[in-house]
Amino acid sequence: MFYEPAQRDRTRLPHDPFKAVITPRPIGWISTLDADGIPTLAPYSFFNAVADSPPIVMFSSAGMKDSASHALDRGEFVWNLATYDLREAMNQTSAVIPRGESEFVFAGLESAPSRLVAPPRVAATPVALECVVTQTLELTDAAGARTDRHLVFGQVVGVHLDDRFILDDGRVDTAGMRPIARGGYLDEYSVVDEVFHLARPR
Repeated sequence: MFYEPAQRDRTRLPHDPFKAVITPRPIGWISTLDADGIPTLAPYSFFNAVADSPPIVMFSSAGMKDSASHALDRGEFVWNLATYDLREAMNQTSAVIPRGESEFVFAGLESAPSRLVAPPRVAATPVALECVVTQTLELTDAAGARTDRHLVFGQVVGVHLDDRFILDDGRVDTAGMRPIARGGYLDEYSVVDEVFHLARPR
């Protein structure tokens, strides 16, 4: 099968397979502060690390949603690792709740203070990255038209890492943390609970 995205056969493919083949995708579980200092927390389907020196991460917002606008207004955000143990709470933070209320409270999550930025982190997560916004970019399509899809880039200035997951050889036990990732469709996720090694060719 070959198709152009705008002309997909919706009889055979009623659900767009784009996300199903770009998978698994790390979850951008982003905490920010609103204009009144109320903590907000939301998962983003498009998130990743984009550089390591300096360390920079990025999340993409479809429309200028609260987390993106708060991050830009204050210049800071925190990324929290979503794990299998936190899956239900993470899912709860995707709900639309009234402005002025906190997803931390709504999802029954305890927050913890950050060291170098104002937004709090999820206390129960094994990893949290404190980030300072470096730039934002609105995506355009191939014709140059605006898409209302906004990338927010943040340099990692502080790392919270649970000592329980630091191995004797100094590596991080990724499988032990059991991070979850987005799958292809709204209700699909996967969990990383096993890793394997491949030696690089010389």
